[in-house]
Amino acid sequence: MNPDQQRDFTEFVVGRSDSLIRLAYVLTNDQHAAEDLLQTALAKTARHWRRIRDNPEAYVRRIMYHEQVGRWRSRRWDRESVVPAPPDRAADDRTREVETRITLAQALRILPARKRAVLVLRYYEDLSESEVAKIMGCSVGTVRSQTHQAVTRLRELIGETVTLEA
Repeated sequence: MNPDQQRDFTEFVVGRSDSLIRLAYVLTNDQHAAEDLLQTALAKTARHWRRIRDNPEAYVRRIMYHEQVGRWRSRRWDRESVVPAPPDRAADDRTREVETRITLAQALRILPARKRAVLVLRYYEDLSESEVAKIMGCSVGTVRSQTHQAVTRLRELIGETVTLEA
């Protein structure tokens, strides 16, 4: 990479890292895994910078999506997860907000990886259907149907959870 390309790449990383790490976190649901995912994507992007420098963000997003899908497919689901220690002082009561987030997170984890990714890209990243289709390598119609199916299933799961807890 020549000095001009290196400068362009550095400016891209500095300017878009916040947005990209948020996407990586939503895809992984873990800060450390998100950082690893973004680092992997940026390393691959750097190797191909000369070729993709006109639209690097779409390239990075596509790499992150494909990398994470590969991790979902190969990951063992019985791993333990570490939780942080409880706070030393009491906080405001945000029980309902936390319950809602937990319920939504649990329902999202049940969805298949592709449907979860469609929801993340459409609603969290606020991308258009055509942008999501390009990232996922499918048609706009597939994005629409996957979104509809995912939202319908999510509503079912949240309704089941709320009914069970009530």
